[in-house]
Amino acid sequence: MDLSTPNGMTRRHFMSHLAGSSAAAAAAWTLGGNIAAQADEMRRNRKSAILLWMGGGPPTIDMWDLKPGAPTGGPFRPISTTGEAQICEHMPMIAQQMKHLSVVRSMSTREADHSRGSYYMHTGYVPNPNIEHPSYGSVIAHELIDQRPELEIPPFVSVGGAGAGPGFLGMAWSPFSVTSNGRVRNLKMNLDDQRLLQRMAALNLIENGFAKRTRDTPAAEHAKVLGKTLDLMTSEQMEAFRVEKEPDEVKERYGTDNFGQGCLLARRLVEAGVPFIEVDLGGWDMHNNIHATLKDNKLPNLDRAMSALVEDLAQRELLQDTVVMWMGEFGRTPRINANAGRDHFARAWSCVVGGAGIKGGLAVGETNSDGTAVETEPYSSEDLMTTVCKGLGISTETTFTSNNGRPMKIAGGGKLIRELVA
Repeated sequence: MDLSTPNGMTRRHFMSHLAGSSAAAAAAWTLGGNIAAQADEMRRNRKSAILLWMGGGPPTIDMWDLKPGAPTGGPFRPISTTGEAQICEHMPMIAQQMKHLSVVRSMSTREADHSRGSYYMHTGYVPNPNIEHPSYGSVIAHELIDQRPELEIPPFVSVGGAGAGPGFLGMAWSPFSVTSNGRVRNLKMNLDDQRLLQRMAALNLIENGFAKRTRDTPAAEHAKVLGKTLDLMTSEQMEAFRVEKEPDEVKERYGTDNFGQGCLLARRLVEAGVPFIEVDLGGWDMHNNIHATLKDNKLPNLDRAMSALVEDLAQRELLQDTVVMWMGEFGRTPRINANAGRDHFARAWSCVVGGAGIKGGLAVGETNSDGTAVETEPYSSEDLMTTVCKGLGISTETTFTSNNGRPMKIAGGGKLIRELVA
């Protein structure tokens, strides 16, 4: 549903068909309506997932699996939580929500390059020049869309980042990228409703004719996106993106930074019935001065926003149907380097998950005393996503056929993290 894909058709390219260098507008946003009034009905038996993506590789040894007293441990101290896991002292608000979340401390992967690691953690597959795999966001949106036939806004929304693409699933399952305040880039045009509809009808005729003549998959996908764009532009459900309508005290509780407002938007999108939302908090590639940056900047922002999101979802009875995931592409080295930073490390690190059918309050797996290796059963991207799919009620036996004819299982055939599921 996004109008931006890694295969070259950007939203700007598409919108240029409508109005030169402008972009298509949400001309009917002014029709108003409040999607929150329908929230109870829309969220009934509606599963969703939120991925809090920590681009750059967060130092989980300083956050979720501290090693006090070890030479690798750093200056931070662990604190108790409402679950069994202790976490960093600079995340006290998250500590109060850990009864809903579990830490998987035995993640062990092989991709310690940013690009390759991000691709792998988003898809469950290593990069392959012959095939573009769909991201978990695209797969989950694809599998859950039948639960919400009334949904008119995109089923996969990426907040504050580009998100990973749909691969061979096609453009209709791309992430729809918005800013943290819910603004859709390149969606502004000064046309009245009648002229807008006339332009869309004319373009639809051209697009469909071209698709029929060429019988080309990208052309057909392009035409399909056009129809969905019109739905998007005229939908009252676009109100879900209007974070500014939240009370000031709510916005302040999440934090007025981009990540805080992005988490608030994620909650609104879950209420509106969106199956998958990814919220980006980058800047974790800390090869220098890591602990001061964590203490003064990254951890306070994360603590406020993530805790508010989990608390809100729980209080609104949404967490029972919504999986929340926290992860980056890898962790960082136990060894602190000469620049007071930590480098890339995929061998032993942590992620966090909870909500829906995932048990909270647990610490799953162990690393050794200095954090250099996993001592219990190691878990992978595929294992994590298999477990998430279980919580969401998605069968991992489902098989897609890639564009080169190869069968592809959801989550790459991973195993369940048994401690996390009933």
